[in-house]
Amino acid sequence: MAPSKADKYSVILPTYNERKNLPVVTWLLNKNFTQHNLSWELIIVDDASPDGTQEVAKQLIGVYGGDKIVLKPRAGKLGLGTAYVHGLQYVTGNFVIIMDADFSHHPKFIAEFVALQKAHDYDIVTGTRYAGDGGVYGWDLKRKLVSRGANLFATVMLQPGVSDLTGSFRLYKKPVLDKVIATTESKGYTFQMEMMVRARALGYTVGEVPISFVDRLYGESKLGGDEIVEYAKGVLGLWVKV
Repeated sequence: MAPSKADKYSVILPTYNERKNLPVVTWLLNKNFTQHNLSWELIIVDDASPDGTQEVAKQLIGVYGGDKIVLKPRAGKLGLGTAYVHGLQYVTGNFVIIMDADFSHHPKFIAEFVALQKAHDYDIVTGTRYAGDGGVYGWDLKRKLVSRGANLFATVMLQPGVSDLTGSFRLYKKPVLDKVIATTESKGYTFQMEMMVRARALGYTVGEVPISFVDRLYGESKLGGDEIVEYAKGVLGLWVKV
């Protein structure tokens, strides 16, 4: 099934110190959406980046137009979950894509997400590093083991029926994302995992596209020891609740 002319894809892109990455990821989004004749918009949710990310975003509005690029900044670092809630208020598309701004998620996979969703009318399509020919590049062995272990722990405890619970490259039907995000309680690193577990508990269908996950090009990873502890607590909390 080909995408309908009425379909519009809204990308919510949380940013913090992504001045160097933002112009390139925006160019790639425009290239891929245009190449596949898909209607789109990019909603940038910046958490008061001190590196000038917002100034770059304003320049991109001048290049691509205010109908394509929307900047909705916040006063400070308020968490990934609330960034999506904030961005969702300004979405005008009937599909929403969430992804990272640091090239871990290449826009070239979006066309595959769209095609798979249309073929099966999935409620959600998620990128997976751990099925098919998906993979992770640029991580050392320790971080790969932490990520694999986190996914295995959550899968055993929660049995969600998806291979990559901690991934954050997804396509949602907008009404589905509205419903799932309203029932999700966590705001930090466990947010993506909880959203998928909640979605499955609500009976929504999920398709998977293998992706190549590449470590960030510029800037520093925001994952630390506190986030790993938070994740473990989040898994156990969901095991009790869902």
